[in-house]
Amino acid sequence: MYKMLVADDHPLFRDAISNIIAVSFSGSSVEQTEDIESTLQYVKHHDDLDLILLDLNMPGMSGLQGLLTLRNEFPTIPVVIISAERDKQTILQTLSYGAVGFIAKSSSKESIVQALESVFAGNVYLPADIMRLSQGHNASNEFVVLPEKIALLTRRELMVLKNLSKGEANKQIAFNLHISEATVKSHVSSILKKLGASNRVKVVLGCSEIDFNQY
Repeated sequence: MYKMLVADDHPLFRDAISNIIAVSFSGSSVEQTEDIESTLQYVKHHDDLDLILLDLNMPGMSGLQGLLTLRNEFPTIPVVIISAERDKQTILQTLSYGAVGFIAKSSSKESIVQALESVFAGNVYLPADIMRLSQGHNASNEFVVLPEKIALLTRRELMVLKNLSKGEANKQIAFNLHISEATVKSHVSSILKKLGASNRVKVVLGCSEIDFNQY
């Protein structure tokens, strides 16, 4: 079903997550790595992964650099952070660095399964309290996608934006719309420019109030 990698330096936690996936996502395969170096090496030779579950505090990690390296070198593979990190600003920053979700290590089995299902459905997943914070940021006018900006988009760009707002990676958008990844990248660049957004995460959060059924 899915091919996943759990990157964490605690063997018991890796095994626990692997067991949850095996039970809840029948037919899926899960590999494990214990530091950022082995993670990068594994992904280099297995670029067909559907998801990477990444701990922020593994050996070799310096802040969010490990996440940034993964996203730069393997941009088509979605990364979900699974961490004991509790600082809300850091959690939001992982999205800015390209993660498609954040799962707290203290989460229940049910919450972890729900989070993974949400990500596989093409959404960006955040814990409820963090989502409220991000929405609060929008209320403070940090970045909001305005309807008049949406009007600047072509029909194809609007379709890409709709998929983009769900947190989908370029590879998934290309598959859904039956176009090439290169075409998706071109559309995303144009969308960011027209909307005045510096990165795709701002677009995801800024589109929270947009009803795409109106367009």
